[in-house]
Amino acid sequence: MLELERISVHYGKRPILREVSLELAEGEVVALVGANAAGKTTTLRAIMGLKALAGGTVRFAGADVTRLSTVERVRRGVTLSPEGRQVFPKFTVLENLLMGGYHRADRNRLEGDLARVFELFPRLAERRGQSAGSMSGGEQQMLAIGRALISRPRCLLLDEPTLGLAPILVAEIDRILRALAASGIAILLAEQNAAVALGLADRAYVLDSGSISLAGPAALLKETAEVKKLYLGG
Repeated sequence: MLELERISVHYGKRPILREVSLELAEGEVVALVGANAAGKTTTLRAIMGLKALAGGTVRFAGADVTRLSTVERVRRGVTLSPEGRQVFPKFTVLENLLMGGYHRADRNRLEGDLARVFELFPRLAERRGQSAGSMSGGEQQMLAIGRALISRPRCLLLDEPTLGLAPILVAEIDRILRALAASGIAILLAEQNAAVALGLADRAYVLDSGSISLAGPAALLKETAEVKKLYLGG
């Protein structure tokens, strides 16, 4: 569904990504693991068209989308839930969710999508009239993912979705992502918490200083000496 072919990104003259290649299939959860500043967020931003490429190609559903705008990529089914949640703090939960459908031609008929989000995240249903800024970090993360789902993504990009969350909320996010993948949504998960990411993902890529250093089934990568030493404290 999603394919990156040797993409490179520069900030000024400084290379941030160096010929990164990865792929993601329908209903698959793929983890992008790496230390802080390894290039994970830049990779997601490049997929969304929020950062120009210095080289390489982005394909979605078999089509070259490298030169398409971010809006057009969202319309085709690629959505990003950004690092830090970035909810609208003065808006209510419901208003934040409705913003996820802003690009849709049928944005006045989102009842079914809202019902699905409230089924996945009952806590959001309970707090639909509450301002987003008054919610806990975990609740805001649920809201950010719910907002992304209102756009009806075929491919969901998640940037550090478990950052700063208590274990019980990490387990809840894990449950939700498994349910979404089972429904056919492709999920690319960028995480500094390698233990969580590799426990959830089908496959994984290790990003090191802007380049892919390892790739393979997540269960096997967890057992490699390099991943244990650098990311799992072993």
